[in-house]
Amino acid sequence: MRRHGPGPDAPRPRRTVVPALLVFWLVIPLTPLLMWATATRWSGVARLPQDFGLHGWQEALDAGVIAALVRSGLLGVAVALIATPLGVMAGRALGWRLLHRSALPSLVLLGPVVLAPFAVAMGLDVVILRLGVPGEIAVVLVLSVFALPYTTFTMRATYLGLDPALEEQARVLGATPGRARRRVTLPAASTGLVTATGLAFLVGWSDYVVTLLIGGGQIVTAPMLIGASAAGSGNDALTSTLAISVSLPPMLALGAFTYAVARRRRAAHS
Repeated sequence: MRRHGPGPDAPRPRRTVVPALLVFWLVIPLTPLLMWATATRWSGVARLPQDFGLHGWQEALDAGVIAALVRSGLLGVAVALIATPLGVMAGRALGWRLLHRSALPSLVLLGPVVLAPFAVAMGLDVVILRLGVPGEIAVVLVLSVFALPYTTFTMRATYLGLDPALEEQARVLGATPGRARRRVTLPAASTGLVTATGLAFLVGWSDYVVTLLIGGGQIVTAPMLIGASAAGSGNDALTSTLAISVSLPPMLALGAFTYAVARRRRAAHS
């Protein structure tokens, strides 16, 4: 007797297990923050809050969280606009071995990751003050340097998975080098490009040390509000609310990106 296996539309366990594990990984750390953000009274001996309310959210609005989130978003966009194109070019050279000796450039690019951001910011602060560079521009440039290793090595891995012959074929058919890159290579590397852009954005979005030291406290971003609240106010509800406000936008963007990639792969296999 012939057995009939599950049809092509049968649900696969990993299609449900992997998203569930991802949600578990992201939500569990936020659970205590959600409890603190909705608590108006929670004594140290109680397992759960005694009173609930939204006072923390009102205090966050009064502290200027909306304006701080906008500044963090603009900072992240500015860093991504600088670090992503540079990372694409460097990743292309390293991934397709366009450089005869790639060990030294790779070591230089890893420098911002190896060095402590606090030490780098302290050293550059004096130089920037003497040169008279505006704080906003200095913060963007320094954070772009810190984001460059992430964009470069993400694009390097992407280019390692692409065949250079794809671009060469487009040039044989009459496309200019720039047109072949824009119309052929970059669309093929779109997943890595979006990932690199997201990583560069997160460097600017979540930075605290560089923005505080080099910006001189004039650029009040959301992480700076969290640091000030955690260090000085002792208001756990306010601190938790600010932390959630900073964490949710990247998580939502990550979820949307993961869903789009999964949908694109299903469409490619169908």
